[in-house]
Amino acid sequence: MSPPVAATPENAPEHCPGTESEQAGKANACDGCPNQNVCATAPKGPDPDLPLINGRMGTVKHKILVLSGKGGVGKSSFTTQLSFALSHDEETQVGVMDIDICGPSIPKMFGLDGEQIHQSNSGWSPVYVTDNLGVMSIGFILQEADDAIIWRGPKKNGLIKQFLKDVDWGDLDYLVVDTPPGTSDEHLSVVQYLKESGITGAILITTPQEVALQDVRKEIDFCRKVKIPIIGVVENMAGFVCPSCKGESVIFAPTTGGARKMAEDTNVRFLGSIPLDPRIGMSCDQGLSFLEEYPDSPATKAYENIITEIKKLLP
Repeated sequence: MSPPVAATPENAPEHCPGTESEQAGKANACDGCPNQNVCATAPKGPDPDLPLINGRMGTVKHKILVLSGKGGVGKSSFTTQLSFALSHDEETQVGVMDIDICGPSIPKMFGLDGEQIHQSNSGWSPVYVTDNLGVMSIGFILQEADDAIIWRGPKKNGLIKQFLKDVDWGDLDYLVVDTPPGTSDEHLSVVQYLKESGITGAILITTPQEVALQDVRKEIDFCRKVKIPIIGVVENMAGFVCPSCKGESVIFAPTTGGARKMAEDTNVRFLGSIPLDPRIGMSCDQGLSFLEEYPDSPATKAYENIITEIKKLLP
């Protein structure tokens, strides 16, 4: 009997042992496979910590991954503004988990620089922006903000597992997971750890130009291979909005049709485009909600429309 599709990558060699096998990345058949290093370092086999993770995640209604494949397209800024918007309703409980281990920008974007993790009898406590918006990031563990994180896969996987099993998230309506670029260790780990409790879906972020779209197509392929539902695609930095005259200029030309055309070609929902307003970056630097600070910006209107659409699509 052949292994399930999700356990064997489509570009694997003929005698692939499967990504969950103890021999994954180590068997002779793995030599030369492009996935060898990822398979060798990813968690595999029955994990004794999975029941603990499932217990923590059992009180989380929606688990949303923010993905791209390309760096610098605004995943973290979108995660931040989405979470601020969701938590605007004081009855809605929101958590943000930052698994961009080597480049944690989430603490800065929520105005949490210098905060530390606190431990209680029930586990690590998230750092709270407001009473209903909690955040967890490696940025809260570093002794110095400029310390480099030089970790291989297993250590990254271990921290992600801790964030899921040791953090007292409590009852959440949304857990938004900010991810690094690519389809590597962090992505495989969070997918495997959340497999049993279930991932609601992924929001894919891109910019209009082909150099970004080509990597986002790979992320779409990744989601389909590991069975993550795709909520939709957001086109970020789609034009520049002048804060004074509100005029819009194209900065990143959509030479191949942009995110809308890519979404049509790949049969993925297009959620909308967000223009580039320089005050978005300023708000992120200051740890503020751009949507609340600049309600009249065309970018705010775009964000609000996209977030409304996302909420409609969630089960």
